[in-house]
Amino acid sequence: MSPTERVREMQKMVKRSHVLVVPLPGTGHINPMLQFSRRLVSKGLKVTFIITNFISKSRQLGSSIGPIQLDTISNGYDDGFNQAGSREPYLSSLHDVGPKTLSDLINRYQTSSSPIHAVIYEPFLAWALDVAKDFGLFAASFFTHACAVDYIFYNVYHEVLKMPVSSTPVLIEGLPLLLELQDLPTFVVLPESVC
Repeated sequence: MSPTERVREMQKMVKRSHVLVVPLPGTGHINPMLQFSRRLVSKGLKVTFIITNFISKSRQLGSSIGPIQLDTISNGYDDGFNQAGSREPYLSSLHDVGPKTLSDLINRYQTSSSPIHAVIYEPFLAWALDVAKDFGLFAASFFTHACAVDYIFYNVYHEVLKMPVSSTPVLIEGLPLLLELQDLPTFVVLPESVC
């Protein structure tokens, strides 16, 4: 096969590919992934963007946003965050209920004329990777926050920055010299805040 024929074959494959995008259900996470989804569509992929039942009902969304198809999963609190009472039970339920409802959704697509080929997920929803693996799908995480936050995570992981951070200024090579506690991701200052 010539290089030109390979490129044409790859283009055909991309146009047949169906990607499922799974954001954490919050504005700061949905909007960046929605913008990324638009970019994927512009490259010829079919994209189904996953939102919670509550977001779909409360925003009165239809079955698509332009060329991006929408579908829903349950997070256990289909009447919204207030039903949970606080952040901890909400996130806990999302991690308990989300994998089952995502699996059910993928199963439905796998028996349709448009099966899922890949899952792009918010790293805070690591269970989406497990679900993708169970179906033998490609998967990739999409970080919705700034690169500086990733760099802080890197420094925590490599123990350059010790948790919990309690004194300021925080000095991290490559970042502004005067980082204050409010400039850091919450879990770096309050590790108990992570569910």
